[in-house]
Amino acid sequence: EVSTEDPETAFCTLANREDLNPEEGSIHHCLYQFTHNEKLTETNKLLCDVCTQRHNGPKKDIKSEKNYVYTNAKKQMLISLAPPVLTLHLKRFQQAGFNLRKVNRHIKFPEVIDLAPFCTAKCKNVAEGNTKVLYSLYGVVEHSGTMRSGHYTAYAKMRSMNNHLSDLVLRGQSPQALETEPVKGQWFHISDTHVQAVSAAKVLSSQAYLLFYERLL
Repeated sequence: EVSTEDPETAFCTLANREDLNPEEGSIHHCLYQFTHNEKLTETNKLLCDVCTQRHNGPKKDIKSEKNYVYTNAKKQMLISLAPPVLTLHLKRFQQAGFNLRKVNRHIKFPEVIDLAPFCTAKCKNVAEGNTKVLYSLYGVVEHSGTMRSGHYTAYAKMRSMNNHLSDLVLRGQSPQALETEPVKGQWFHISDTHVQAVSAAKVLSSQAYLLFYERLL
């Protein structure tokens, strides 16, 4: 999607991301890196239709790449629509020569996460004036083993119904309540047919592969 927003606000977020100072090895650091402002220069310059038309004239039919005009640009991935359910997929493999190697490093993740520093200032389903977009953790998928074989298990929270989430999913209404605490409930570890109650601390120490959050605010 090509945006023609005011360049002064195009890269603004709901909350100041520079105040984050995220800890390396945390989900906040992963999100910060993923939404980092990138400069496109040299061989990464952006093909500019406006510049091309201005250079060649508006009525000229441009058929040769020699007539294309490329320009320096900035690129940033931000969230424009806060989802009812936030799914974070951690890349747990890296290229090692011609082989793929699993990354077993523990990534810290919280029970409540604020997406505001990663949302565009004009996020479509956030009420005007809100500077927080909060989510509560309710599920984790963990993988043990290697790239060739292994086993998937899950952590899930049994909790009461989130009425604000239902409104958001069914009617597209933004949640209005100022909830800032995790949704109360009991965590369980599920492995095949085995289910065991566990503490939140056990969940937060897991080697997360997939994280599932539900929107609070």
